[in-house]
Order: sequence, then structure tokens, then C-alpha cells
Amino acid sequence: MSGHCHDEHDHGHDHGGVHDHSDDITPALQSSLYDYINFDEITTMNEAVYGSGKAVVRKTWAERLTTDPELASDADEQLLLNVPFSSQIKLHSILLRTSDSDSAPRTLKVLINRDDVDFSVAEDSEGTQVFELSRTSEIQELPVRRARFSAVRRLTLFFSDNFGDGDEDVTRLTYVGFKGELGMPLGRAPANILYEAAANPSDHKVKGTSVNMMGSGIGGRGPGA
Repeated sequence: MSGHCHDEHDHGHDHGGVHDHSDDITPALQSSLYDYINFDEITTMNEAVYGSGKAVVRKTWAERLTTDPELASDADEQLLLNVPFSSQIKLHSILLRTSDSDSAPRTLKVLINRDDVDFSVAEDSEGTQVFELSRTSEIQELPVRRARFSAVRRLTLFFSDNFGDGDEDVTRLTYVGFKGELGMPLGRAPANILYEAAANPSDHKVKGTSVNMMGSGIGGRGPGA
């Protein structure tokens, strides 16, 4: 499962910067999405200890440097973490803490708003964005392309390999966090769009164009998405 080709993702390889500003807790808390994570519905595939994926996501910002609990892979080096949110969110960045060792994950592919992702789907999917991670025990902050993550209900994190180059079967993480802001409530549309949808037939062509443009912008699929 480790023969993953990195070069095919010419749309979105990003190298994660390393940021461990231990004193700027307040800014991190202000943009934290912790309160919007649906912890009970988090699932992890190929975790060595059941519930460990959920446990590392449950860590607060203050606990980000603790080594326990830890998420470790089981049968091989790959991990698949599904994180649903209780509200629609706009994702700004993903925060990770791994280690300066061969067991640190090397490649992260992120998919959004899918509940059918297993390892086969994750391997075959282009992904919403792909990151090349750093081998470090510092906190890594991975800024996402915001136009692609403006209406997120569920995140899937696929860690496809590690720094062991095939010699290390266990991938380990100790912290996963998310920064962003609350998006539009699920199942709710602005009143002006509902009004436009009921426009007079005589100017339907103009109004219909406006409705479609506005709708596509809300869905996060406008220019550059």
C-alpha cells in the first residue's frame, strides 16, 4: 500500500511550515475549530489501538505537546482519519505534531465532505489538497487553499506513507487540530437567494443567472476553487 506516486498531484503539493509558538495560545484558541468537531463520530482506519485517532483529536491546544495518547498505525504505515463537524466550517489550516523519526508521516492527502472513503478510494482520489510534511517534533501548521475549504462538513486525512522509506511499518501522530471559522449553518440559505429563486418569469433569465452565481459562490466553487 505504500507505492504511492507523489508527482501525479501537480495541483496541490504544499510543504508544511513548522511553527511552535508556545506563547501565542490566545490567537490559536480564537481561531480553533475544537468546539465544532463531532468527536463521537470520528473514525480511524488501521489504528493499532481502538479510539486512539479520536483521542489525539480530542487533545486541547494546551495538551498539544503531550506524547500520550498517541495514534499509531497497525498493519502497515497508512492511516485514514475521518473528522466530521457539527456545523459547516471554513477551514484555514491543519495542525499536526508527529516526531523527528522514521515513523513521522510524510504525505497527507485531504478530502472533504465524503463519507465513503476507505484506503482504496483515498489512493485513487486526487484529493482536495496534498501536503508534504516535515520530519519534526514541532507543531506543523498546514495552510489550506481556502477557496477549496470554504464549506466543510467532514474532513478525511489520509496519511499514505512515512519517512521510513518502506522500512518502518508504523506511522505515529500525537496531535491533530484545526483552525478556521464557522461557516453557513447546514441546511439554511440566505433569504435573498430564496427571494431571487421566486423571481418574476419575465426577467427569469437575468435572475436565474444571478441565483446560479451566488449559489456557486456559497458552495465554495467560484473562481479559483
